[in-house]
Amino acid sequence: MKVILIGNYLPDKQESMIRFANLLDEGFKRAGIHSEIWTPTILFGSKAKVTNKGIGKWLAYLDKYVVFPLVLSLRRRNRNINNSNTRFHICDHSNAPYLQYLPANRTSITCHDVIAIRDGLGYTKSRQPVSKLGKFLQSWILNSLKRSRSIAFVSHITFDQFRQLVPDIASTSKRWQVIHNSYNADFERMDLNEARDILSRWGISAAIPFLLHVGSDLPRKNRKLLLDMLKVLEMHGSLNVCFAGESLNEDSFTYADSLGLKNRIFQVVKPDHQTLVALYSLCSAFVFPSLFEGFGWPVIEAQACGAPVIASNVPPMPEVSGGAALHFDPTNPNSFANGFLSLQDEDLREKLIEKGFENGQRFQKEKMITAYLKLLNIMYKY
Repeated sequence: MKVILIGNYLPDKQESMIRFANLLDEGFKRAGIHSEIWTPTILFGSKAKVTNKGIGKWLAYLDKYVVFPLVLSLRRRNRNINNSNTRFHICDHSNAPYLQYLPANRTSITCHDVIAIRDGLGYTKSRQPVSKLGKFLQSWILNSLKRSRSIAFVSHITFDQFRQLVPDIASTSKRWQVIHNSYNADFERMDLNEARDILSRWGISAAIPFLLHVGSDLPRKNRKLLLDMLKVLEMHGSLNVCFAGESLNEDSFTYADSLGLKNRIFQVVKPDHQTLVALYSLCSAFVFPSLFEGFGWPVIEAQACGAPVIASNVPPMPEVSGGAALHFDPTNPNSFANGFLSLQDEDLREKLIEKGFENGQRFQKEKMITAYLKLLNIMYKY
């Protein structure tokens, strides 16, 4: 048996999708299955500094939607690939249009969310206008997904929202199912002295307790709530906020300054894995107030490192946390602040942390790989 994974265009630097493709690749190989990753050819895009705007975006489109389909068609002529023992899996639903160049009965797709599709088709109101091209792309992606016989949805809310988009298609005639993501790296509580030493290399002192957020600076991540939360907690003692991942935008710094909090926030931009684990292990609480998500990896990463989690009550966060987190309305910073204060009760805090460790058992890599092997119709017990 052979599995060919269709990965993302590397110059787009979609790190979570790159990690996901590698996760499947490593898991299949560990199970004794021959696996390899094909990514769109970098030809025109090699001349672009960035691929998400301006001329760089159009050069990337040429690579993704003109060159790579030709490459797929040529590669499929290879008899060692175009046989019944070869399976194809598209790792990111945004690449669903490649389905037309692959054997439909031997190709599956992972759908991580339908946020952009819903936004592009007018189901939700975007904070930024969606271009005509954006609407076309999202419609193309949705129509490609509709034709897919096998789809893994990373959460029940993603599956439910997708079915709302395609009410006329009976999912019972398809191999459409929920397969939760597993951890995409090793996460476990780090020795606190080691964690302090790692953070000190970044010039970070753990002497003052801090709240932690991990993720991008997209509006839906709702980072502003942490600043409002910090302002509410100002009277309850010294507390900082750390933003790890993408850098904060200027508007956030201006807002923090208006609240008198600019010297109480710090950033760790694109931390390496060890630093990320150190942050999870040392934070007073991990705060994840997203307005919407497809899955929410940081929730289970924080739990695995022994951090108490305070997250929004919007699906799929309660589904992912397994009830081992405090959940509140993501538009109400006072509720989040009160949740943090409740963690001063050591019994509650320790129970939440222990439940978080238990919840992590649902997201072991072997369970996910076994489910994907079944989806790909490969008979194997991991």
